[in-house]
Amino acid sequence: MTFDFLIKSAAFSALLFSLSAAAPLSHAEDAPAPSRFTAEHVFDLEFADDPQISPDGQTVVYVRRSMDRINDAIHDDLWTLDVRSGAHRPLIAGGAPANRPRWSPDGTRLLYNTKNEGQSELRLHFMDTDKSVSLGNFAAKPNDAVWSRDGKHIAFRMFTPSDAPKFATAPKAPKGAKWPEPMRIFDDVTFRSDGAGYLSEGANHIYLIPAGGGSPRQVTFGEVDYTAPAWRDDKTLLVVGNQAKDRDFDPIESEIYALDLGTLTLRALTTRDGPDHSPSVSPDGRKIAFLGYDDKVLSYQASHLYVMDADGGNIQHISQGHDRSVSRFAWRGDSRALITQVENKGAIELRSFSLNGGAPKILAAGLGGTSFGRPYASASFSLSASSRPSFAYTTGDANSPADITVKSFSGTPKRLTALNDDLLPFLKMATIEEITVPSRFDGKEIQAWIAFPPDFKADGSDPMILEIHGGPYTMYGPFFSAEIQRYAAEGYVTVYVNPRGSTGYGEDFSLLIDKNYPGEDYDDLETITDYLIEKNYVDPNRLFVTGGSGGGVLTSWIIGKTSRYAAAATIKPVINWLSMALTADIGPYVKRHWIRENPWENPEAYWERSPLSLVGNVTTPTLVMVGEEDHRTPTWEAEQYYGALKLKGVETALIRVPEASHYIAKRPSRLIAKTDNIMGWFKKFDPEK
Repeated sequence: MTFDFLIKSAAFSALLFSLSAAAPLSHAEDAPAPSRFTAEHVFDLEFADDPQISPDGQTVVYVRRSMDRINDAIHDDLWTLDVRSGAHRPLIAGGAPANRPRWSPDGTRLLYNTKNEGQSELRLHFMDTDKSVSLGNFAAKPNDAVWSRDGKHIAFRMFTPSDAPKFATAPKAPKGAKWPEPMRIFDDVTFRSDGAGYLSEGANHIYLIPAGGGSPRQVTFGEVDYTAPAWRDDKTLLVVGNQAKDRDFDPIESEIYALDLGTLTLRALTTRDGPDHSPSVSPDGRKIAFLGYDDKVLSYQASHLYVMDADGGNIQHISQGHDRSVSRFAWRGDSRALITQVENKGAIELRSFSLNGGAPKILAAGLGGTSFGRPYASASFSLSASSRPSFAYTTGDANSPADITVKSFSGTPKRLTALNDDLLPFLKMATIEEITVPSRFDGKEIQAWIAFPPDFKADGSDPMILEIHGGPYTMYGPFFSAEIQRYAAEGYVTVYVNPRGSTGYGEDFSLLIDKNYPGEDYDDLETITDYLIEKNYVDPNRLFVTGGSGGGVLTSWIIGKTSRYAAAATIKPVINWLSMALTADIGPYVKRHWIRENPWENPEAYWERSPLSLVGNVTTPTLVMVGEEDHRTPTWEAEQYYGALKLKGVETALIRVPEASHYIAKRPSRLIAKTDNIMGWFKKFDPEK
């Protein structure tokens, strides 16, 4: 690493200087002991994401994410890596955020997203001259930009406004008058969305623009949202949409359409009931791969890999018999196989599926590291188009966020970055232990990870935090987590678990909570707490529990079932499934796929799984936290629980996070505030404090 050190924060540079100045390096015994992972260190972290390997396999462009202290944000730059030499250089750095790089088919140009004076912009970078140009003016943010197969055009998705409902004509305000904003009228089922707030009238549509720049040309129209453009050939685009009349009430439904760019007519290539999406055309142009499944109206189904002929015929289920969900994929250069990213028992792997059938082959493991805040399974990869294909992917572990690794199909992995090697090796980080314990409910194996504080001793004296993931159809793993590291650094033995319902263990394991959530996942979590006590890892009088979203649901459920925890912190929870289904941005999905009954027809089906139904049992001091602009688990869910706890006389406090959506810890300072307030609450009720 060379240039890397120049863009680290001034605070950490000063820390390194002070450490080196404290004593000569030749007297290591006099050097200060390594410090623990503090709140300030959050701002010193970096991680890699979205590595894009060039068509010839020689260069990787990736998004380098660092912490912007001044603007309290994660800042994106684009850096390049030479695969052979490992040379590491900035490409688009030091200015406006730059992300989503995409190579042109010939590898001479790079498309990327950025901002210009706060406005979203699509730019083109010429690799030979190192110059970038804007492709045009856009009324909204251009998303999902993709190159045509000949490199002459670019397709992208962009929100297109339309007229809002109107029932009356308001009088015109006099000049200089200070009238309020006009009324906003909604008539859609989903009229707000987490992270976007209250929605403007309109739809996402597909546009084309010449690769040399110019005026965008709209090619889809109407009230249907169209996404995921992919070029079948120079005259045909593939797009994804839901043209069903009841689409607002069946939000997962989608089909793949062929869009004739001459006539602008759409023809459905898929027609089944269920989501079909993410189309990708094979390098030889003969096949289309896509993801989806037959909708059985369940709360969870694994996503499968399919291939059809370019005209939509001869659909084949490539991943049939494979019980792991496929999250993303890429064609191998010879069009004979597909490389997929899958979750597997806490790990993320790349697996190759041959079009000729047979069991998938594991090509790489150890992917991850891009979720940053909590230890969710999150990674990305790309594949070169050369005759000797290779791929680039993000790798990380429990003590390091994502770096970039490259690998050929038959070679060994080669790590090209070490973004945090100037920081983390000099800190005393948590030690992570993986455990698998049979559930007390039915003996099913439950996987978990324990983060031990530095200098831990198994003498039964330490406090414990049980940290529960959201989703609930997601997966934790041995990935870096700033929040887990903060808890461990402050002396908490912190355990995070994949109870039943988690992904990565097969569809049957996930569906154990179908119409049964919360349910026996409570027993799975309590089994892990029992294990830590039995191993003498923690003090049974110093147990604490927390979790966000689905983890907030389970935190509230747990303290309604047991009083063993000294304190709890329920973060952005669902407390009342009736109010959630009627007001959340995913309400139609909750009604159709989770409860599968209307709230007014069978309110008991909602109430019996609502933590609010157990509030009469709660005695545990409980902190409640939620973003003020959360539309996924709306603010009033948390406030209902806070109000109920107050009425019952349970010690409680409510934290509302200003300007925050469901993703409270999106900003570095908010991640710090979240974890430190949780620990402050726990300390208040720790019998040893």
